Amino acid sequence: MRNILIAVPLTFAALFATGAYAEDGALTGAAGGAATGAIIGGPVGAAVGGVAGAVIGTAIDPPPQKVVTYVREAPMPTKKIVVKERVVVGSALPETVVVTPIPDDPTYAYAVVNNERVIVEPSSRKVIQIIN
Repeated sequence: MRNILIAVPLTFAALFATGAYAEDGALTGAAGGAATGAIIGGPVGAAVGGVAGAVIGTAIDPPPQKVVTYVREAPMPTKKIVVKERVVVGSALPETVVVTPIPDDPTYAYAVVNNERVIVEPSSRKVIQIIN
């Protein structure tokens, strides 16, 4: 048992040190997935969670800085949109939420939901980033 506990952290350390994951999202996803997996399933859960987190982390690339700046500086709407569901990265916004395309980059849109500014993918309405 002790050998397994030592091997898993060393494996993850080797992956991060050699740059096996090129995307920042993969690094963040792998680290978060490994931590969550370790809590739920121990060493094996850490390994599985790390791989799953890396895949998810690369699937949702962060938007360009100009998009983030645009959303951050956009005026707050006069009508507040409140949804019961918790808004999280990777989940789709309900159809009742109006999303506004980014004029200079129509591959992104945004909305203000539950007093949070969110950047979404217009076609799927998937939340890409929450601006605090």
